[in-house]
Amino acid sequence: MSHDFIEIKKKTARGEDGYKIVSVRMRDETIEKLDKLSALSNRSRNELINMLLEKAVDIVKVTE
Repeated sequence: MSHDFIEIKKKTARGEDGYKIVSVRMRDETIEKLDKLSALSNRSRNELINMLLEKAVDIVKVTE
């Protein structure tokens, strides 16, 4: 009897996909704005937060 094999690729361990879980406290007003933007753009809140933060960290100027 001939056996065909089903290939199953091993999953990467949690946290090894280049992402980390971060918990952040936000004001209700900020969440409401994100939710509105999420609905308008058809993107998840998580995706929007990542997109916005990726841009923001490049334009921040630290002063004394």
